[in-house]
Order: sequence, then C-alpha cells, then structure tokens
Amino acid sequence: MLSWLQPKANITASVPQREAYEIILFALLIIGSTCSFLYINCVLLYTLRSKPVFCETSRYILLYNLLIADTVHLISSLLLFLLSSFKVKSTYYACGFLVLVSVFTQSISPLTLAVMSIERYVAVCHPLRHASIFTVRSTGIAIAVVWASAVIHILIRVFMLVYVFTKISLNLHMNELCSKETVFFAPIFNDFEEAHASTLFLSVGLAIIGSYIGVAHTARSASTDKVSARKALQTLLLHLIQLSLILTASMFSTIIIAIARTEDRSTLFRIYNVCYVFLSILPRCLSALIYGLRDQTIRPVLVKNLCCPWKGSICLNKSK
Repeated sequence: MLSWLQPKANITASVPQREAYEIILFALLIIGSTCSFLYINCVLLYTLRSKPVFCETSRYILLYNLLIADTVHLISSLLLFLLSSFKVKSTYYACGFLVLVSVFTQSISPLTLAVMSIERYVAVCHPLRHASIFTVRSTGIAIAVVWASAVIHILIRVFMLVYVFTKISLNLHMNELCSKETVFFAPIFNDFEEAHASTLFLSVGLAIIGSYIGVAHTARSASTDKVSARKALQTLLLHLIQLSLILTASMFSTIIIAIARTEDRSTLFRIYNVCYVFLSILPRCLSALIYGLRDQTIRPVLVKNLCCPWKGSICLNKSK
C-alpha cells in the first residue's frame, strides 16, 4: 500500500538504522492491533451464532453481516500492508483480487450501517410495528440488497478495467507494489471514485441523520422509553462517527499524496501509519465495541467467550 508513495518518498530504501527500527516498530504495532481486533471480531461472530436470540433478532443479524464485511476487510487490508512492508511483488491478477475484495467489503459497511440505523429508528419510533417490519425474512432481503449493490459496484470497476486494457497492454508482472492505486491506475477511476463515494456517503449519512432526528424527536414524548431512546441516540451517533471514518478512509490516498508534497520521508511515514490505524483499522473495530460492550444481551456472552474459549480454562473453573 506504500508503492504509490515511492515517487515522492521511498520510505524503505536506504533509510538510517533508527528509521529502520521505527518501521519495524510501527509494523509490529499495526499487525498486533489488527490481529487483536480480528480475534475479537471472530469471537463476536461466534457469539452471534451461539444462541437462538441472536439468530432471530434483526439487529443482531445485521450486526453479524457488518462484522463479516469488516473482518474480511481487515484481513485483506492486513495482507496488502504486509506485501508493501516486505516489498513483495505479485502478479496483477493476485493483486487485483486482493484489492477487489478490500473494495467490495469497504462498500458493504456503510450500506449496512444505514439499514441498522433505520432499524433503530423503527424500534424506538414505531415499537408496535417493529416486529412486523424487521422480520428475519425482511432483514435477509435488506442484506441481499446491500450485497447486490456492492457486487454491482465491483462489476462496474471490472468493466472499466476491461475497457482500459483495450486501450493499453497489461503487464501481468507488476513492477510496483500491490495497492489499490496500482490496480486502478487510470484517471477515469478517480472520477468514478469521487462520484461513487459522494453518492454513497451522502445517502447513508442522510439515513443516519434522519434516523437520529426522528429518534430525538420521539424521545421528547412522555410515553417513550427514555432509556431505550437514549441508547438508540448514542448508537446512531456512533454510527455517524463510524461512517465519517470510513468516508475519510476512502480518501486515504488523496490525503497522503497531498501531505507527501510538503513533508519529508520520515514525517510522511509516521503520518501514513497513524492514518492507517485510525482510518483503516479503527472503523472496522467500532462495531465490536459499540455492540459487544454496550449491548446487555451480547456483553456477558462475549466476555465469557473471550475469557473462556475452552471448557478446561481457568475462567470456567472459577465460575463453577
């Protein structure tokens, strides 16, 4: 993922020993944090399939779908990071597959957040109709629409790539490191990226903000459950923060390239890693924190699964 920075700043070539140690330290921190959150996500995924209530409730079904997308995105992002860190070059097809998986899962998350926000709005503002609107079947249909939208997005990118390669020859052995920018290198992809990101995040943002306003208005009613309304408002606000981070992450390349014009190599490397943690890793871990720690139904089961992954653990022996 650093290959597109090399014309401005060759971070890993001919660096002093102190900077080499710094690169290793950042890599260990990023790999360690990513693996830790991957473990939490996987345990939460297991938790959401451990009890019937999680499999039959719309909010938990939507959360499971969001976690699947975030977990796959974390894995693909980590692989791209490792390939760049160790300067491993791959074929265009292998790199393209990894990048397409990353882009595919990246577009699923904001759409799922929109559906989850609408679900919270219906739960608070129309509690008597919530069970009939958000059934297991309707939730499955909503998830299918989300995935279909992401598939269409990927197909458009693939067709654009095919068109580009009718104009130029394809070099299967890439000379640069694998990244999104080296796969979608033509200027036409920049315009498409801006149009898609603007449309996607504007529509999702309006859905979340509209849900927040609706819940806030309903919370003033005397007949409303104040505790549920307050929790829903907090959840929607966290969804908005999560969406903002994902939106900023979609402009990651533009941000780093702009900084590369004014900063030196060492400063750019530090900014890159900080941005990678807060824009690529953190948004994919907020789902586990928002629901895993705040939801009273999930939290005890999740903590038990995190502490006691097998029957013979000390934790379980103490609890008996």
